[in-house]
Amino acid sequence: MRNKTTLTQWPALEELIDNDGQITIGYVDPLPCVAIANTQHDMLAALKRRRGESLASLLNRLNVAVAQAEEDGTRIDELNG
Repeated sequence: MRNKTTLTQWPALEELIDNDGQITIGYVDPLPCVAIANTQHDMLAALKRRRGESLASLLNRLNVAVAQAEEDGTRIDELNG
């Protein structure tokens, strides 16, 4: 990924999107809300929104998961077991 210093709330997500990745947030049957981050070739993280969790908290967790995936290759997949 390109070297870019950001001062946003979710720097790993911003870097992902700036480098042609994407995030998807919303309903995926039967789950009422999930957050998925992927590059053109890899899923980096797939998270379920927890009961009572705010959208901002879900995005914070997604940001941490994406940063971890980029740093050491760890993938978090809460959707597929």
